[in-house]
Amino acid sequence: MSENHRTPVTVIGLGSMGSALAAAFLAAGHPTTIWNRTAAKGAPLVARGALPAPSPAAAVAASPLVVVCLSTFAATRAALEPAAAALPGRALVTLNSGAPAEARAFHAWAVERGARVLCGAVANVPSAVGAPDTLLCYSGARAVFDTHGDTLRVLGGDTVHLGDEPDLAALYEMAVGSALLPALTGFFQGAAALRSRGLTARSMVRFSEKWLDMIKSLLPVYAEEIDRGDYADGASSVNLFLSAADTDAALAAETGVDTSWLAPLHDLVRRAVDAGHGEESVAALTEVLRKPAG
Repeated sequence: MSENHRTPVTVIGLGSMGSALAAAFLAAGHPTTIWNRTAAKGAPLVARGALPAPSPAAAVAASPLVVVCLSTFAATRAALEPAAAALPGRALVTLNSGAPAEARAFHAWAVERGARVLCGAVANVPSAVGAPDTLLCYSGARAVFDTHGDTLRVLGGDTVHLGDEPDLAALYEMAVGSALLPALTGFFQGAAALRSRGLTARSMVRFSEKWLDMIKSLLPVYAEEIDRGDYADGASSVNLFLSAADTDAALAAETGVDTSWLAPLHDLVRRAVDAGHGEESVAALTEVLRKPAG
């Protein structure tokens, strides 16, 4: 794509992520129209050459490619309702959080109004937008991805179309994101334990990074076991993880750190033992999760 033929883009929603998206389009030379309910948030982008739209309808009408980055699908729909007449023929890309069912419902709403829709997800923080290794996933109209893929890669070099089903990006975002809060809470628990001894959280970062690298190396192994439904390799068995419950309790008693957030996890492990998975790989917890208690 030549410098003189950059696709015009509209960005609706200028929170920290939306502002980063608009900045990336501007840096790549795309004529960029912006709209935000609080117009003042767009001032830094206007100073860099963005064109402020007076309304959502004007923002949608300004560009063939419209990227909406709001908090939820409901917020996205609310912002676009006044612009419904401008949607026919537009390539509409959503980059917000939400459940798969919400993605399907929004997709149906937008398609009924003539838009061609990709539902997407940014798998990183705003400061990473535009980096070669930043991952963005999209699902929905393949034709939109094929037409605007080069423009969307401005936002991150690792850009993937998951399939025509509009809810796949939401499904993968939630599936992958489910590890975030437990991992961070585990780090925070460790930091609290160190602070109880007058040590710094910073001192554990190097070791935590190595630990996460180890976990990363195990994911393909566990994924293969799950996909085969074969958990016979008990090197890291469910019983081994159950034995850690007493150690967690000892840490809580010694440091005064609240470890109660682990109780449901220990309960899950006990349920796996009760279901006969004790000597199997810890990946067998997947089977317990597929059959909720009660």
